[in-house]
Amino acid sequence: MTVFRQLPLSFLVALLREVIEYDFKFPAERTSIDKELATLSSLSSAQIEQWFHSFAALSLSSKLEDIDWINRPAQFIEQESAYLWATHQLDAFSRAAIEYGDRLRSSLSVEPLPMRRLGIAVVGQGVTSYDSPLFRNLRAHGTYFGQIKPDNGLELLLAEVEARAKAHPIPYGHWYVDGGQAVKQSQLLSNVSYQALEPVRDNLLKYIQAQVARPGMGPEELRSNLALLLPGDLGMERAGDPVLDRFQVRVFTEGSGTQIFSTTFAQWTTREALRRAQPLTMLVRYAPRQRQRPMNELLSRPDANPELDPVGSLVDADMAAYYHWINQQRLNGAEQASFLVWFEGHSQALVIAPSLPRGTKSDSPMDLKQLLSLAVS
Repeated sequence: MTVFRQLPLSFLVALLREVIEYDFKFPAERTSIDKELATLSSLSSAQIEQWFHSFAALSLSSKLEDIDWINRPAQFIEQESAYLWATHQLDAFSRAAIEYGDRLRSSLSVEPLPMRRLGIAVVGQGVTSYDSPLFRNLRAHGTYFGQIKPDNGLELLLAEVEARAKAHPIPYGHWYVDGGQAVKQSQLLSNVSYQALEPVRDNLLKYIQAQVARPGMGPEELRSNLALLLPGDLGMERAGDPVLDRFQVRVFTEGSGTQIFSTTFAQWTTREALRRAQPLTMLVRYAPRQRQRPMNELLSRPDANPELDPVGSLVDADMAAYYHWINQQRLNGAEQASFLVWFEGHSQALVIAPSLPRGTKSDSPMDLKQLLSLAVS
């Protein structure tokens, strides 16, 4: 595109990387890229100068400019970040990015949603009892329920997710993420499971160990090498979903600890799915993670039967549910969105919905189906 020639290099490469990855993006991302390119193409030369003067004011080294950034944009961006930090320009870059994002958002129209967003977090799998208060960060925003009937709770939640997917079968619009073994569910859902990806995780850990053992290997080079990995490099089937497979690889190669801790995996997958796919429905079930040990020990000696920490995992998942809600609130339609978090197998839950009061408590007995009706009504 002609407009590419007018953009400063400090901005251009990031946009180029998105365009290169276009075929492996989620529909929401493709729509966003299309709108961004259309907006940039509509700008006059004077407007482009106005929009990008802060990026143009950044100085880059000749070494950076000589990188083959067309074919290796990820490596350029990695080294650019290090250079901007070293030259005390990272804050200026952040301000330029925020300014550009604000300009772009103000110029784009927002499409109405076909249904209200619904987020569901299921926490505490395997915990028999827990006396400390749960959902403390969320209570001020919703209604706490202390008399929930837990019978068939997960099945009822999944049934609601599947019903929403049938009503609006949007590609990658309805997700079920499980930090352990996923239960059987509809093919209409985008499903990501920590246990199902065990072979991929094992292959990645072996790759990391081999890379770390190489003389002179540093963290920046390792990160750059991880960014180049593709699903086939980690043993994923060619017949899989190329978009979802690429997404899962990125969860492991870009997330810290996602390869080892199931709670971290579920939290990062949720964050990235909300940011990138912008689903209408997101159910996340947290499973017990292995007990924490030194990272070098975890990387070098992966245990086939690790010691699990259900209570520590519940604490992790409780905070992750709060982040889930925060990230959902960053999407359009947030004022009408609903969120439900449930202590699996127990009577505690919390719902945030436009129709429910905030900072209150209810002792009304009800099952998960009735609670869902309150959440989506």
